Amino acid sequence: MTTASVIASALVGGVFFAFSVFVMRALASMPPAQGILAMQRINIAVIHPLFLGVFLGTAPLLAVSTYLARSKPHADPWLLAAFLVYGVGSVVVTLAFNVPRNNRLAALGAATSEAEAYWPVYLREWLFWNHVRCIASITAAVLAMRATEIV
Repeated sequence: MTTASVIASALVGGVFFAFSVFVMRALASMPPAQGILAMQRINIAVIHPLFLGVFLGTAPLLAVSTYLARSKPHADPWLLAAFLVYGVGSVVVTLAFNVPRNNRLAALGAATSEAEAYWPVYLREWLFWNHVRCIASITAAVLAMRATEIV
């Protein structure tokens, strides 16, 4: 269970890492209407059972791992920390900061002046919160991995 938590956290962190390092940079280099349309399509495509299963399933995996490790006092704090870091830094941040920006972008016509004006703001703000999600997901994987070294 803990190994699955490590893999899932790292996998989600890798997706966020890709967006932080090159996907958003590529979209920002395109003419605004094209970058906006591409991001709108990405935001639709990401609503996929496989991605959502891993993204949303990681927190429960970490919670169950934490519960199962309660008899191993040296592992339990690492897993609890992983659960909290992932839950807040990845899931809560996504729902509170990235999704509202995605929804606002989705409501705009890609080729409108309103979308073009919002695009640089979207890129800056969305990317900042994506960095947070990336760091949180990878940190959670490392914390959960640390628990497996003790068990």
